[in-house]
Amino acid sequence: MNRCDHMNGKVESANLEGLLAIVHHDIELKKDAYLFQEGDLADGIYYIRSGKIRIGKVSPDGREIAFQIFSEGDFIYEISLYADSSPYTVHARAIEDSVCAKIKKDVLEENLLLKPSLNVEFMKMMSLHHKKMQSKFRDLILHGKKGALYSTLIRLTNSYGVEQEGGILIDLSLTNQELANFCGMSREVVNRMLSTLKKDSKLSMQDGKILVHDLEYLREENHCEICPIEICKID
Repeated sequence: MNRCDHMNGKVESANLEGLLAIVHHDIELKKDAYLFQEGDLADGIYYIRSGKIRIGKVSPDGREIAFQIFSEGDFIYEISLYADSSPYTVHARAIEDSVCAKIKKDVLEENLLLKPSLNVEFMKMMSLHHKKMQSKFRDLILHGKKGALYSTLIRLTNSYGVEQEGGILIDLSLTNQELANFCGMSREVVNRMLSTLKKDSKLSMQDGKILVHDLEYLREENHCEICPIEICKID
């Protein structure tokens, strides 16, 4: 099985190989371990050599909200460049055993100043990151609870979809609570909406993973604007 041809929007890290030459050290994480937590000093960026890292935040009422999942070949860059280091306002947690390379903030800034081509590529990556987040928040705000779920499912197919007979398998194990965290709603609401989609044969479950049978239906219901694939992703 091959990943869908239209799902190749990952930023090509080959364009940023210069960053890997200034890696400070590697960090090995077991599943559920934190790469960093809210309040920790944001003093570097991370490159994922293997595994998956989820970025999230705990709301004042104790609910966890998930923003993104980063995978092998991705950079995590929740920092402010050329300014005093500030605390993280989000946390990063491994959802499977992972290895991440850390690049210290001061070393990164020095190399970006000395290497204009690297600076340009890094700015492109940062710009894409902001566009992804703006697109996601737009969907969450404009399209309500149903739109939030449908948007999340669409993004998951774009990031982790594998074509199969009868649909697209989201090749990532997620509980309904974890899916709810991405949508900013309760597990009970997500359960009801998923049950409706299953009843209408729009999706089903396969070995604990979601198989989307009618992606076009989700797009139409969500008034999809057909954003570039590199923007409409969960990572």
